[in-house]
Amino acid sequence: MSTFWSVYISVLTLATLLAMVWLLWSTRRGQPNDKPDQPLGHSWDGIEEYDAPLPRWWLWLFVATLVFALGYLALYPGLGNWVGLLPGYDYLDESKKLEFANGRQGWSSVHQWEREQAQAQAQYGPLLARFAATSIEQLAKDPRAMSMGERLFASNCALCHGLDARGAFGFPNLTDPDWRWGGTPEAIKTSILKGRQGIMPPWGPVLGAQGVADVAAYVLQLNRRPLPEGVKADASNGQKLFAGTCALCHGQDAQGNPAMGAPNLIHADAFIYGSSFQQVSESIANGRQGQMPAQQLLQGDDRVHVLAAYVWSLAHGDAER
Repeated sequence: MSTFWSVYISVLTLATLLAMVWLLWSTRRGQPNDKPDQPLGHSWDGIEEYDAPLPRWWLWLFVATLVFALGYLALYPGLGNWVGLLPGYDYLDESKKLEFANGRQGWSSVHQWEREQAQAQAQYGPLLARFAATSIEQLAKDPRAMSMGERLFASNCALCHGLDARGAFGFPNLTDPDWRWGGTPEAIKTSILKGRQGIMPPWGPVLGAQGVADVAAYVLQLNRRPLPEGVKADASNGQKLFAGTCALCHGQDAQGNPAMGAPNLIHADAFIYGSSFQQVSESIANGRQGQMPAQQLLQGDDRVHVLAAYVWSLAHGDAER
């Protein structure tokens, strides 16, 4: 933090505390202690206003909070670059004299997090290294590794894919055989490590409303599903349009292309944005965009290896566990 912002934060914080002290003193000044609840001479509709000061216990409690705030700011960081009077943490690892990432000393929430990460690495590092040396298929049979992978999944992946890993609108189901970017152990690990960016371009301006309906009808025909009642669309024309616009990504057989993240259109369950005629038409007309965030920097290679083994096991049944 620059000197300017350090001074700015310190002055603003201390000025706020002083303003609270002045407000407390000014509101209590001149109030008689022997005659509380004096009428102020104001009345409305038969209701008279009284001067009823706050009870003393509340006053001293307020004073105590201000004293606590000043003591805390003296002992701990809170005033810009001030590190506090307490010794705090001098090094990330005291025995090895390893410095923190920012090169500074003293306690801070960031330093606390760094030390906890270092302690976790020291405790679990050897176990993770052993897991990392095991193939994903073999690791999926290790109950201890799968227990760790399940916790990693719940902490980092369940928000999008659900605790049961069955996905939601816009997020794929990880328990079925349909994989947009490939379902091999290596492809799954790459997806988790590097993340994925899926883009379905909008074809509405190219195909027009009727063309979109025709292509959507053809996609439903691939799934052997009928058109909704009242919908006028030509699936045969949609097939021709599909060959000229969609086949480049999804393939002439519509079975997808993992290299591009294009889903298999033969399986309606693989449609993460819905498989109804209206939802398919929306995807074709306006396109879709989705991002799988990379986990390499957050989790590290060894944890991702365990996580990939757990995800791979979800689609291969309990027999692989």
